[in-house]
Amino acid sequence: MRQLMRLIRYALPYWWQILCSVLLMAAVGALDAFKYLLVRPVFDRVLSPATGSKEIQLFVIPGTHHAVYLQQFVPSHFTNAWNIVAFALIASTLLKGICDYSGTYLVNHAGFGMITDLRDDLYTALLRRSAAFFSQHATGTLLSTIINDIERVQYAMSTVLSELLQQFFTFLAVAAVVVILGGKLAWVLLLFVPVIVFSSRKIGSRVRHTTRHGQDKLAEIQNILHETITGNRIVKAFNTENWEISRFRKAARRLFRANLRSVAAAAISSPLMDVFGMVGVALLLLLGRDRIAHNQMTPGVFVAFITAVFSLYNPVRKFALFYNNFQQALGASSEIFKFMDLEDDVREKPRAKTLRRFSGSVRLERVSFAYSNVGEEGHDVLRHIDLEVRRGEVLAIVGSSGAGKSTLVHLIPRFFDVTAGRLLIDGLDVRDVTLASLRAQVGIVTQETVLFNDTVRNNIAYGQPNVPQKDVEAAARAALAHDFIRALPFGYDTVIGERGVRLSGGERQRLAIARALLKNAPILILDEATSALDSESEALVQTALHNLMTGRTVFVIAHRLSTVRRADRIVVIENGAIADIGAHEELMTRLGTYRRLYELQFANADAPKAVAGS
Repeated sequence: MRQLMRLIRYALPYWWQILCSVLLMAAVGALDAFKYLLVRPVFDRVLSPATGSKEIQLFVIPGTHHAVYLQQFVPSHFTNAWNIVAFALIASTLLKGICDYSGTYLVNHAGFGMITDLRDDLYTALLRRSAAFFSQHATGTLLSTIINDIERVQYAMSTVLSELLQQFFTFLAVAAVVVILGGKLAWVLLLFVPVIVFSSRKIGSRVRHTTRHGQDKLAEIQNILHETITGNRIVKAFNTENWEISRFRKAARRLFRANLRSVAAAAISSPLMDVFGMVGVALLLLLGRDRIAHNQMTPGVFVAFITAVFSLYNPVRKFALFYNNFQQALGASSEIFKFMDLEDDVREKPRAKTLRRFSGSVRLERVSFAYSNVGEEGHDVLRHIDLEVRRGEVLAIVGSSGAGKSTLVHLIPRFFDVTAGRLLIDGLDVRDVTLASLRAQVGIVTQETVLFNDTVRNNIAYGQPNVPQKDVEAAARAALAHDFIRALPFGYDTVIGERGVRLSGGERQRLAIARALLKNAPILILDEATSALDSESEALVQTALHNLMTGRTVFVIAHRLSTVRRADRIVVIENGAIADIGAHEELMTRLGTYRRLYELQFANADAPKAVAGS
């Protein structure tokens, strides 16, 4: 019920479209029922010309002796019974069509509008989650929620809702006709109501459960698709196409079985309604035969009555399907609202301050951090880090793999929050300032360059769509990217493909540097920015990085000698703690971790210099 109320709240902005569609669908139901009232004059007057054309009675209002005549709805110049009935039939059908079209359009306008708002809110909620959230949830699962679960809700709140309104009002109007024409005979149908309601609830509950299971299996398939498509070169390099195909087929079979269970649960409702409907009709035929025999009902009235009863069967049958569809939508919405309601690890305080442009220092006071999974306590990745980096200083961070280097720098833009201690920028705890003002101060260039399937210009100007072209080109020149960009087929307007697949590694990295240059953030994080490049590309990127680092406070994670040795200070991280700190020459005089790493990783780089010096 809570999920249903939340969905209804999304419909409130479209209340006038919904109200108009309800009124129009009510008219559709009334006009649909009207044609069943015409069955009586067709049999008793049109097909029996001898009865005449005066006072063609439709029905008597229950509880009164007041009769309603067809002539009240038809222009007076129609006098023949056939003309009167034919006009009424055609006019009511035409009017019904207009109301049906308008009502369907308006209810779909409201349905698609509310789903668009829901999709926007879900995407906003997901995009504002911390890095920890994305490390705990698979990409395929998130895509499945945004696409498949939303699609389920959309189908129920647009297509199904429009048909439900039409069928609901048709049911009410035709039920009124059944009562008017059948009198006490109509109340026999009430015997079936409890059985129909009970069976529909049981079936709907089962449908909801099986649908959620099917959506989970679909998310599993999307996970496999995402991994194998984005990692297609690894799949080919390791010759694992057949293994991945086998993995996909097994997941597809699991989805197949889940879908069959859902169909098996939903499909029972239609034949069940068929059985109930035919039992009711058979019982009415028996009772109606006796009433006709005792002249309590004319054949025309009984035919109109039984025709209306038959037409009631269609809405009742569809109500069961609609109920199943809404149960599926509720099952899908549970996953949507689950992601929207998750408490994020990184939250902005209600009255957070705006961080002014960086001018002092970045200080870590007794900082500790631990990754934690849902319901689990994580072990410390960083422990009791005390460090201060002043404006304009270049700090290199080195250590073995898994020591916590990247985690340390990711705390600065609050991709994660410290679990103990404080991280201060210009004396302000980063948890006390707005995320937007904090992240505006930080530029990042990583080993894994993230580019978008867009033009070169838009990738460089990411987040700044209105920046002048001359500024984009100036950033590209400083990143040594201008020349290769001009050589592309459409220059700065060339679309570079998903993740920049049409560029080399060095070219992608220089675009990332140009993007950071254009952002002009005073704090810069270089996370293994040259580790994946060949020597020629590295030389160009190192020059570009030098231009980028000028005048900025820089945190460098690198294994390459040239970048590390240029740093003002080097911090050695070992087992999540600071093992040593100092300049290169100072650290080389100590028998510590840095010297060991240097001798393992950088000795070959100094070998030619040693030979030259001798």
